[in-house]
Amino acid sequence: MSTLRVGLRCDAGPQRGVGHLVRCLALAEEFLARGAHVAVFGTVERLDWATAELAARGIGLHPGPESPADLVEAARRHDLDVLVLDSYELDPAGAGALRAAGVFTLAIVDGDSRGQDADLYLDQNFGAKLATLPGRLLVGSGYALLRDSVVAARPATPRPATAVSRPRVLAFFGGTDALGAAPVLTRVLLATGHPMDLTVVVGRPEIEAELEEITPGRGQLVRTVPPTGSLPSLITEADLVVSAAGTSTWELCCLGAPAALVCVVDNQRESYARVVQHGLTAGLGELPELTAAGLPGRTARAAAARTLHGLLSSPPRRAALAARAWSTVDGQGRARVVDAVFESVRPAADRHGHARSWK
Repeated sequence: MSTLRVGLRCDAGPQRGVGHLVRCLALAEEFLARGAHVAVFGTVERLDWATAELAARGIGLHPGPESPADLVEAARRHDLDVLVLDSYELDPAGAGALRAAGVFTLAIVDGDSRGQDADLYLDQNFGAKLATLPGRLLVGSGYALLRDSVVAARPATPRPATAVSRPRVLAFFGGTDALGAAPVLTRVLLATGHPMDLTVVVGRPEIEAELEEITPGRGQLVRTVPPTGSLPSLITEADLVVSAAGTSTWELCCLGAPAALVCVVDNQRESYARVVQHGLTAGLGELPELTAAGLPGRTARAAAARTLHGLLSSPPRRAALAARAWSTVDGQGRARVVDAVFESVRPAADRHGHARSWK
C-alpha cells in the first residue's frame, strides 16, 4: 500500500505573519498521524521557532514555487498526490493547473476564493459562507485547523468564574506582530488602571525596545517573552487574553480562553465582526482606529480601555465569554478536513489512473 504524498504551499515571515504556516502545520500533523508523507513548500523568513517546529516533525521545507507551471513542476518532481494552497499572493490559476495535471488540490481561503479552481475549498472562519464553487466546500469553525499542542491543552469543561485581585493577562499578536500592535494594546491595557500581571509575546527586537519605554502603574507588572511553542499553556493559565483577530482566534476558542480581540488587517474584519457579535470574544476595535492621531484615536483607545476594565473586574463576564468560545471549536476540525481529502482522493486516483491505493 503506497503512502499518500502531501505538499503544503504557504509562506511566513515578519511581514507576512505566520497564520498560514500555523494552520498548515496543524493539517500536516493530521496527515502525518495517518501515515502520509508531508512536505512544506514556501519561504519561512527569520522565524527560527517555526523552522524548528517543522524539523521536529520531520517535515521537509522546500522552495515555494510561484507560477502555475512551477507548482505543477514541483508537484511532479516530488511525486505529490495532494497539494494544499494557503496564500493570498499566489496566482489563482495555480489550482486549476494542478487539477489538470492530476494533483488533488485543497485551497484554504478566508472569505474569498480568489477565482481558484480547486477540488476542495476550506474556509475555517466562524459563520463563513462561500459562493457556489466548482469543488466541495468545507466552511465554518467546525473545520478549524489546530495543532497538537492546542488540542492537547483543551480543557474538558469551560473554565469557571474565578475572582483574582491581580488578573494574569496574556497579549500576543501573531508570530511577528508585523504592524506593531503590542505596544499600542499594552498602553491601552495599562490605561485601565486595573492591577494586572501582563505577559506580552514579542516577535521582533524593535517591538521589545518600544515596550521597554512603557511604565506600568501601581499594581501592574509587564514582562516580555519571545515566541514560544508553549503558547497554549500560557493561554490556559491566563485570566484574560488580548490578541489579533487572526487564525489564533480558533486556538483561543478551543482552549476556552476569555479573550478580547483587535482587528489588525482588513481581511480579519468580517470574521472579527462575527465572533464579537456572537459573544465568543470581546471586541477592541480596529488597529488603525486605535493608533489614529487626535480626538478619534483618544476616543477609540478610551473605549477599548473601558471594555478591558470591564473584563478585568468581572470574573462572570470573562467566564461567559470563555464558555461560548469553548463550545464553538471542539478541536476536531483538522480530522474532518483530512477525512474529506481521503474520501475525495481515492476516486480521483482512479480517474487519473494512478497505481496507488491509500489508507
